[in-house]
Amino acid sequence: MVKISVIVPIYNVEKYLEECLETLVNQTLGEIEIILVNDGSKDNSEKIAKQYKEKYPNKIIYLEKENGGLSDARNFGLPHAKGEYIAFLDSDDYVELAMYEEMYKIAKKENSDMVECDFYWEYPNKTKIDTGLIYHGKQEALEKIRVVAWNKLIKRELLEQTKIQFPKDYLYEDVEFTYKLIPYCNKISFVKKPYIHYRQRENSIVNKQNERTKEIFDVLEHVIKFYKENNLFETYKDVLEYIYTRYLLCSSLLRMVKIQDKNIRRELLNKTWINLNTKFPNWKKNRILKQANGGKNLYMKAVNGFTYPVFCKILSKI
Repeated sequence: MVKISVIVPIYNVEKYLEECLETLVNQTLGEIEIILVNDGSKDNSEKIAKQYKEKYPNKIIYLEKENGGLSDARNFGLPHAKGEYIAFLDSDDYVELAMYEEMYKIAKKENSDMVECDFYWEYPNKTKIDTGLIYHGKQEALEKIRVVAWNKLIKRELLEQTKIQFPKDYLYEDVEFTYKLIPYCNKISFVKKPYIHYRQRENSIVNKQNERTKEIFDVLEHVIKFYKENNLFETYKDVLEYIYTRYLLCSSLLRMVKIQDKNIRRELLNKTWINLNTKFPNWKKNRILKQANGGKNLYMKAVNGFTYPVFCKILSKI
């Protein structure tokens, strides 16, 4: 029986792919399958992936498709997965050798729908550990979960039942995927060890700020629409309002102020303020925001029509 299927999209990562695959084929968990999805690579990634497929035919499934982006490659790999649990890994990252065995043990012990681990931020000249919060219940999970797919195990049965996939042709795909999945996760477990090395590359998608940064508006709108269509919105309205506010005033805003084109930057900063006050006009009274402390929440409480432009200027200098 395959215990875990690891889906690895591949696109022009010849410099990093071998290190990634070495840490997968040498996992201490034996019952693992590695699904490599070549998403139309133009470099030597295809050659490297096929060499590993030939060397480890019982562990590796190799798939090819035309380039469609990260989400499309992940979705393409899902129907081929036979594992009890699904994991996603980006092909420029790598993992500790005991990762999937330890996470699977917890998943089975606690009958988990999802298991989350900590990870390393790998910069060219330094490494830091990202230690997540432990949360309880779906409301708290929505508020506090780290919205990345690659530090989690997800029960395959849950994905098959909900039919939730990654949105194609959008940035922030993990935001939409994770927030749609949480209401259906009855048990989330934690392994409080850093197992993934999340490599920070200068030219990676997350480090380029341009007009596509505005796709956060669409992704968040998809999430809200999903909750409304599935009769979940009223149950989670407070936390959705808080999430929407936090994205638009924190991480998303921090990206937008870094956009070099001043016209695009100005347009998106204006749209941020308009969207927030149109979608959730009473966000200042949000229950979670009012009760929360900490620097980020204190900053959000201080934002208003007068201070917003000032904070934009301050954030642009960070």
